Amino acid sequence: MVLLIALWQIASMNVGRNLIPSPLATFHTGTAMLADGRLVGALGASLSIYLTGLFLAIVIAIPLGIVMGGIRLLGKTLEVYVYALSATPRVAFIPLIIALLGLGFEAKITVVLLGAIMPILINTYAGVLAVDTQLIEMARSVGLSRTGIFVRIVLPGSVPFIIVGLRLGATIGLINTVVAELYTAVTGLGGLLAIYGNSFRMEEYFVVVLTLAMIGVVVTETLRLLESRLSGWKTAG
Repeated sequence: MVLLIALWQIASMNVGRNLIPSPLATFHTGTAMLADGRLVGALGASLSIYLTGLFLAIVIAIPLGIVMGGIRLLGKTLEVYVYALSATPRVAFIPLIIALLGLGFEAKITVVLLGAIMPILINTYAGVLAVDTQLIEMARSVGLSRTGIFVRIVLPGSVPFIIVGLRLGATIGLINTVVAELYTAVTGLGGLLAIYGNSFRMEEYFVVVLTLAMIGVVVTETLRLLESRLSGWKTAG
């Protein structure tokens, strides 16, 4: 961290503070933005969009991925469409989303949902497919029920894949939150990025960028903690 701040200070001195503000100037600006409520209001707006869209993606993607992996015919039927949709840039859907849902909260959530859902769905599906079929057959041979097989074999075996999907989905969802705020009604942290970037108010711009980076770090560390907790459950299962 100290090294990064030192490099930041050196870059500010060499490139010019009108392009790269110093760490101290950025800190003072961030404090002022917190005090007058600009940063808090934008952060709250962005987090509500981001967390709602990510939650919906998780609720939809994980059960659907498990069903696709458990029912092979359904998985083979849907995977072509899933991979095709995953390969399509989400920005391509924004005009359609705006036409259908307008520029409000629902449109922004939908953009985040479309970005986050595919990595979670694909990795959950892959995790179920990767479960050792011999273990499943052995469990059946000793009379373990379908629920028992799912809880003790399928779900624990899928956890590493699901966590990877959650990490990717959370990252893409955060990016899409900013994209949604830029393309629809200019609000939240994405709106501040547009305002400060277009007016070359680089101290405020850096504050917003660092805020987004901190959100990403918090989400990543939360998922890492979840993974460590679930790995213990997987071992016990």
